[in-house]
Amino acid sequence: MALSDISNLMAGLGKLFKPYKGAFPEFRSLPSKGVSRDELLSILRKMASEEDKSWKNGKVSGAVYNGSDDLVSLYEEVFSIYPLANPLHPDVWPSLVKLESEVVAMCANMLHGDNNVRGSITVGGTESILLAMKTYRDYYRHKKGIIEPEIIIPKSAHAAFLKAAEYFNIRVKIVDLDDKFRVDVEKVKNTITKNTIAIIGSAPNFPYGTIDPIKELAEVAMDHGISMHVDAALGGFILPFARKLGYDIPQFDFDVEGVTSINLDTHKYGYAPKGSSVILYRDPELFSYQVYAIGDWTGGIYFTPTTLGSKPGFTIAATWAVMLHLGEEGYMKITKEILETGKYIINEIKKISELKILGDPLWIIAISSDSINPYVIMDYMAQRGWHLIGLINPPGFHIALTYRHTLPGVKESFINDLRESIKDAIEKGQPTTGMAPIYGATAFLPKDQLDLILKYVIDWLYNPWE
Repeated sequence: MALSDISNLMAGLGKLFKPYKGAFPEFRSLPSKGVSRDELLSILRKMASEEDKSWKNGKVSGAVYNGSDDLVSLYEEVFSIYPLANPLHPDVWPSLVKLESEVVAMCANMLHGDNNVRGSITVGGTESILLAMKTYRDYYRHKKGIIEPEIIIPKSAHAAFLKAAEYFNIRVKIVDLDDKFRVDVEKVKNTITKNTIAIIGSAPNFPYGTIDPIKELAEVAMDHGISMHVDAALGGFILPFARKLGYDIPQFDFDVEGVTSINLDTHKYGYAPKGSSVILYRDPELFSYQVYAIGDWTGGIYFTPTTLGSKPGFTIAATWAVMLHLGEEGYMKITKEILETGKYIINEIKKISELKILGDPLWIIAISSDSINPYVIMDYMAQRGWHLIGLINPPGFHIALTYRHTLPGVKESFINDLRESIKDAIEKGQPTTGMAPIYGATAFLPKDQLDLILKYVIDWLYNPWE
């Protein structure tokens, strides 16, 4: 990618990621005198009002999974009750222990867990995954003396597993997918070594919305005396209800012998506020390897079940409140609406000759094309207000359907805009601004150059002086 291309890319990204430059006061040092509440709230309201438009209109893939006035109002009322609560101090806020344990129990029950299941609320799916991988690293070091641990992940597994491996010095073995965009079980078998500590499967995976063959993977794990982790961040609050609605959902949870841990995101299709996920272990002994505790620190007894020390108790309370407020009936209703919306969009896309759907999804729909650059289509969709997710190898994009997409007219608008964007891509070619150049670069640039460009962009994004 030439310097001129990078310059053009940055100009386009500036409009996307730094649209407020020059529109609002910029603060790079503490003001000598405090800014008034009215001015501060006015600035925040103006920015939030602008940003709320796209997700409220149902034009964002994932990100805001519910956003109804009812639940937002519930968040606000819970926050007003627990604005300062901190689970680091269970003696001060013992209610948080009660609320968290009940969330864990409800999630375990939903996923066929028994009274032995233990777990925690974390601040997100990434922390849940990090904790699970750290737990297995320590468990197998202690139990089997494995000091060079390896995990086996599908090519479609979430990037958080790669992050965990980098953080905790775990080697990653990446296995290709089959023609249904699920991990190839035979290749998993052939990848196991004496240092393998865990196999990972997704239910479903993030890129394609397809469910790995969890039962078969768990059988392989049991045969080798290793662990099986299921990433159900996206499916934990959809698949159980989809099954009850009559959808053909394969076994994926603690109902499968050999599944030893599951993560599911309460802040996705559990509809809790952001900063809420759950990690569950079948066995209390495994959970003990997640917990950090020290009894002889000069500051006294210190322990944390998760990575963070202090963290907002509000999210624990709000997660508990949302789950109880919706109940099974509420989750069933929303799940039905999302899956029916998915069925409509999938059927309509199949009528568009220029497009193809990757895999056999239900509500996370990956789209590609053999005749048009899919990133160019995605950029024209962006010009129409859609925030979609670009995919790599094969090139494409996806939409993760949420409650927002079930609102009247949204699914029809998506299909109409998709048809118009295809027409623009054919007649006009690549637009002058957008993400197509950087996604397209993945096809021909070496990994080290791509990483360099990304780090340059990230430095620009987080540079407070720009």
